[in-house]
Parts: sequence; structure tokens; C-alpha cells
Amino acid sequence: MHPASVKEKKDDRREMAVSTQLCQRLVGVALLISITACAGPEPLLRSNKHLQLYGKEMAQEDIDACQRKAEEAGLTTGVNRSGNVAAGAALGLIIGGVTGASAGLIGGAAGVAIGAAAGGGLGLIIGSVGGAYKPLTPDQPYADAVVRCLIEKGYDVSGWQ
Repeated sequence: MHPASVKEKKDDRREMAVSTQLCQRLVGVALLISITACAGPEPLLRSNKHLQLYGKEMAQEDIDACQRKAEEAGLTTGVNRSGNVAAGAALGLIIGGVTGASAGLIGGAAGVAIGAAAGGGLGLIIGSVGGAYKPLTPDQPYADAVVRCLIEKGYDVSGWQ
């Protein structure tokens, strides 16, 4: 076997190892995003005497109790963060793929394929992150029930996060 071909095989193995590590990291990031994406919307409380007197810990307990009360009444939040992630990922994949393919036109057919793959991959990641952090607003009946419950407890609600 020629020494140059042995060196090429070693280089190919290194590139494959780097590529595998990159894929593992991307999967890890996607998993982390999907785990953090499960949190639902929470009411934002405006500072008032009641909040200052009882503190944020008690306020969080009251928020949880009001949300449970609304859910026990059959109301649902109506939000789906994983749906936002999927929509962002699909949009990012399409836009990234088209952009990458058009940028790869200079390199011919191989350039288009490589550009589309790279652009699609990057668009998928960026779209997923963007979708995961899209602001959530709950269904109006659920939000009304939780806000009414919190007002009865003495809090001022300024919105949802």
C-alpha cells in the first residue's frame, strides 16, 4: 500500500470522527431545547403590597394553585411549545436549504447539494431555537380564570410570559 493512501485514510477517519462529534453535539443541543421547551406560560405579577408582604415564593405557590384550579375546571392552557419548535424548524430548514443551494450555484451541482445541506442544517437549528423561545399566550378562558383567581388572592397581573 502506498504511504500517501495510508495518510489519506487516516485523514478520512479524522474527518469522520469530527463529523460524528459535531452530530452528537447537535443532537444534544436539540434535546436540551426540547426539554426546556416544555415549560408553559406563567402570569406576570405587578409589584403591589400583597406581593411585597408575602414574597415571590408564596406568589408562585398561589400561581400554581390557581392554575391547578383552572385545569380542574376543565380548562387547558392551549399552548404547545413543541409545535412552535417544529414550525420554526421546518421554516428554518426550507429557508436555509434554499439559501444554501443558491449560494452553492457557483460550485455546480456538488456545490448546490453541499450548500443546501449546510444551509438546511443551520436553518433547522436556528429555526428550532427561535420556535422554542417564541412568546406563549394561553387560551383566553384559561387565562381569565387564572387571573381572576390571582386577583381574588390580592395580586395584580400584568400579562403572561
